Amino acid sequence: MQIDFHHGATYVIARYAGFAHRDAEIIAHCAQYVDDATNGGTIGFDNGAMYARISSAHKMLDYRNFEKLANHHVWIPFHFLPGNGGMRSGTNPEGSFIDKIVCRPDSHVARDMVRACIVEQDTAYGLHRLGITMHVYADTWAHQGFAGVQHEVNRLSEIAEHGRAPADVADRLQDYFGGLFDRASSALVGDALPLGHGAALSFPDRPYLRWSYVDHRGNRIQRDNTADFTTAAGKMCKTMQRYRVRDPDADVPGLNAGQELKIHDMLAGTLQEDGEERHAAWLAAIHSGDFGFPAPRLKFRAKGTGSWKYQAIGTRKSIDKRSDTFRYDPSFLASDWKLFHDALQVHRLTVIRDILPRYGISAA
Repeated sequence: MQIDFHHGATYVIARYAGFAHRDAEIIAHCAQYVDDATNGGTIGFDNGAMYARISSAHKMLDYRNFEKLANHHVWIPFHFLPGNGGMRSGTNPEGSFIDKIVCRPDSHVARDMVRACIVEQDTAYGLHRLGITMHVYADTWAHQGFAGVQHEVNRLSEIAEHGRAPADVADRLQDYFGGLFDRASSALVGDALPLGHGAALSFPDRPYLRWSYVDHRGNRIQRDNTADFTTAAGKMCKTMQRYRVRDPDADVPGLNAGQELKIHDMLAGTLQEDGEERHAAWLAAIHSGDFGFPAPRLKFRAKGTGSWKYQAIGTRKSIDKRSDTFRYDPSFLASDWKLFHDALQVHRLTVIRDILPRYGISAA
């Protein structure tokens, strides 16, 4: 999924779940910032204080995509949560270990992740962790069938959009990467980036798209992103309602029929291929009251002036250097940027250390 869903739709779902604007804004910001937190490592302050943070994303052509440990530390806990074949802990899907790693929508692993977030909410970063959890949970629908490791399970071919001629993958590469690839490059992506849904480009992430592909075993897989994303929205709403009542097993209503229809129609009818353009449409609709609640003008800035990072440590730069020293302010300890990174570390540790081992998965 892209910024239109992770930020715009997540904000709407949070409001439908009963959160007020400020809390919904935190949840949605964190859900999107998972895709933007590309800097890791320890930062130093001018008073001698230090803070260690981790990254939750790599750029598409970042060399770290080719390092197995980075794959496990980033792609597995934050983007391609292993699904254990949709089976409960203590059981194994047919096949090899890779079949345990493949992401599955609303898996038992994902439900355990959600439960931990709800049960352990009494922290300064509770809402920030909920936003991160909502990013990972939503991606179990978008990234289903793919794995966050380099493996042939991610290889695919014959991508087709329903109702159109089969997609010319080479032409899409030309558009997607701004001319970095020529017509001979479609096979290269599958070979060089057998990670996640790299060879599928943005097909799994565009909410209006109905498409299909042939997987590595030769099976034709049909996908309806609008239906999947609408289902994800409903499950996310129930999760957030359970968070609010502090009970992971609570019987909650989720989206009502009207709310679900509004989200479905926005997903299906916002047809710009560029995620940022779709995001702008969501923000305009939110500000206009199209979803049935009043809202101020919502913004998202990952880095630079006005961003959470700028407010916390005063930098406008997109990439930090180890030699950088930042001005320390006591407000840093309660800043949204620090709380996000606190939650990011707790989320990763919980998934890798506590949850995945229950399913016989050692990720790092």
